[in-house]
Amino acid sequence: MIEINLNRVNGDCGFEATDANGHVVRMDTSPETGGNDYGVRPMQVILMGLGGCSAIDIVMILKKQRQSVDGFSIKIEGEREKGKEPSLWENVKLVFELRGNIDPEKAARACELSMNKYCSVAETLRRGGTNLTWAVRVIN
Repeated sequence: MIEINLNRVNGDCGFEATDANGHVVRMDTSPETGGNDYGVRPMQVILMGLGGCSAIDIVMILKKQRQSVDGFSIKIEGEREKGKEPSLWENVKLVFELRGNIDPEKAARACELSMNKYCSVAETLRRGGTNLTWAVRVIN
């Protein structure tokens, strides 16, 4: 079982979530909705988790294929449902950018495997109705 502890530490809505290893994530809401902009919005944390989960998968897959990943970045854009409460992620697009001596077909396959098979965050979002799309760029 995983345990996360969350404590209010800044104003009304500034919280820190800490895992069992002491890793901390700061969260808050915007000043317009009563926060102090102390940290990321909780819904943004989900997109960060998607990026981290898929990135780890992709690097591990390419490493097993003896591809040299010298650099890796992801741009994630999300659009939430309009006029609904709660407002879920409706569309999320990721652009994976990999640098190194990498076969573009292997990179595309690694991204597909992560997004459709291995990434638990992607599957969680998908089950919530999110439309996930992605593109892959390899720079040698």
